[in-house]
Amino acid sequence: MVRKKTAGSLPDMETHSEGFRANRAARRKVLVEDYVELISDLLSEGNEARQVDIAGRLGVSQPTVAKMLSRLSTEGFVIQKPYRGVFLTPAGQEMADKARLRHQVVEAFLLALGVSEDNARIDAEGLEHYVGFETLQAFEAALQGGLQAFMKGVRSCRD
Repeated sequence: MVRKKTAGSLPDMETHSEGFRANRAARRKVLVEDYVELISDLLSEGNEARQVDIAGRLGVSQPTVAKMLSRLSTEGFVIQKPYRGVFLTPAGQEMADKARLRHQVVEAFLLALGVSEDNARIDAEGLEHYVGFETLQAFEAALQGGLQAFMKGVRSCRD
């Protein structure tokens, strides 16, 4: 029996626990996705993805990066070459591409809502990991349906 949520009541147990499960799974992937996306970005700009560059961009220490790169290597997302930096495996590149696409959609959605470029970029960096497939599709549909123009009209009516 599915219990409908009313004001002030908890959702049914399965729905409630699914939300927590999805959040825990996303939290486990956040760092991995951030690393592979950054490595992909560095490589696509023609740079090497070196530990020192990764540490600087992420604002962490080089030992922290070394530990994560070891994990990513074990999980099959990167290959480390002595004196050459880090490279993505096909699985790592696929993960980076998916994370980048989610980031772009979330950032575009926030921009369409009228969020400043700096805040949209920063907020998208966090939200991209937690947004579900259905929500991402809804963001894309809203963007394709003219959300940005609609929001400009709303803002001009308030002025």
